[in-house]
Amino acid sequence: MNVRHSITPIGEKRTDRDLTRQWESIDWKKVRSYVNRLQTRIAKATREGKWNLVKRLQYLLTHSYYGKLLAVRIVTQNQGARTPGIDGERWLRPHEKMQATLSITCNRYKAKPLKRIYIPKPGKDTKRPLSIPTMYDRAMQALYALALQPAAETCADKRSFGFRLFRSAQDAAQYAFNCLHNPKSAQWILEGDIKGCFDNISHNWLEKNVPMDRSVLSQFLKAGYVFEKNLYHTDRGTPQGGIISPILANITLDGLESILDEQYPDMKVHFIRYADDFMVTAPSKEVAEEICELIRIFLTERGLELSESKTLITHINDGFDFLGWSFRKYDGILLIKPSRESIRKVTDKIHEIIHKATAWNQEQLIQALNPVIIGWSNYHRHIVAKETFQKLDHIVWNMLWRWAKRRHPQKDRRWVARRYWHTEASRNWVFKTETTKLAMFADTMIRRHNMVKLNKNPYLDRKYFLERVDKARNNTPWIQTRFSYFPYCRPANGL
Repeated sequence: MNVRHSITPIGEKRTDRDLTRQWESIDWKKVRSYVNRLQTRIAKATREGKWNLVKRLQYLLTHSYYGKLLAVRIVTQNQGARTPGIDGERWLRPHEKMQATLSITCNRYKAKPLKRIYIPKPGKDTKRPLSIPTMYDRAMQALYALALQPAAETCADKRSFGFRLFRSAQDAAQYAFNCLHNPKSAQWILEGDIKGCFDNISHNWLEKNVPMDRSVLSQFLKAGYVFEKNLYHTDRGTPQGGIISPILANITLDGLESILDEQYPDMKVHFIRYADDFMVTAPSKEVAEEICELIRIFLTERGLELSESKTLITHINDGFDFLGWSFRKYDGILLIKPSRESIRKVTDKIHEIIHKATAWNQEQLIQALNPVIIGWSNYHRHIVAKETFQKLDHIVWNMLWRWAKRRHPQKDRRWVARRYWHTEASRNWVFKTETTKLAMFADTMIRRHNMVKLNKNPYLDRKYFLERVDKARNNTPWIQTRFSYFPYCRPANGL
């Protein structure tokens, strides 16, 4: 007699196995190549102003099997893949990913409400709202982001650096340096910050100006959110946490640069933006005040307004902070250093880790500290930071010494030093074990950042960016966005 102990039907098991086999046999190079070709065509059509063709190509991409495959892969491989939405669903196993790909459809699509959580803002008492879509809605957003990104990238402001392909905060800092370092450069700076940018963008404006399917866009925007088992409707803003939200925010703010260029064609007015933070150089304080009013009018049309507390007009000799750096001229020489706020944040974070490590061994502590030290130093390695690195190493050493003494209150100083610090080459105080070693800020090599060419498009000038990536891998860490897929798809004959 045949006995079957499983309660799952045999047919379902076979289906799961078939789906798993199908997912594992996918040629991802072929998938990326197909998507990249369509994205390049969308970018070319956008540059030529052929919006009907753009619409047709976007339709092809969002309804293609390969586009859906790549969208599912995006949402199942990013950092939030294990965080479920309100339905509790996660796509972790291959057959679940394949089943999700086959289930994606744009017909009668209705987005589910987002799960709302609040995370603390660093150094502030306020909290930032974070909205978590379901896995299905994330895949839909990723799919339409693949189609929208080429058009948004082609129409974007040249001096916008946030949430852009192959652009970084270091590019923004380098461009600001180029605009301000000359003795005859503009001396006044308008520091700007948009109040609740993601939460206050006008839905009407987005639906009229974003080149994508309006019915799907409306579902993304008006899905609402659930907080403490209560459903709240949304009539403005894009959800922070949505994959497509940064693209929509950039589209909303694009166009400000061209307005300033038209208004001040022969003046030293330079607009630099990173996400919702921006700065504008001006030859005088009066011109800076005029620019501020122009920006207010521009933002009002989109349902936005400037933050009164963070919008300042500053002279370059007094210095200003931008993206975690302090820009200031010392005797006519412009220096960019890590800001005091940035230094305070990293020291507080290191102190918090060491405070939690009361019961940790030395190796566990090193493994927790190294990502923080390496990440912070890599971010600031392109500026005048050597002195700051040395100062931070001294601060960290004092923190570690107190940690070590607290673990062994009955031991003398020499015993503690021999237990945790060792000699390596010419260096006597190296905090390490047999397998791991604590990274030091001062070991980071200061290297000038090579700024991206502003007139280059990632979808139309692929060769330039491929060469740039190869060079960056040999010199400095390269910061990429989650949509930077085409560099891994190197065609044999150009584009």
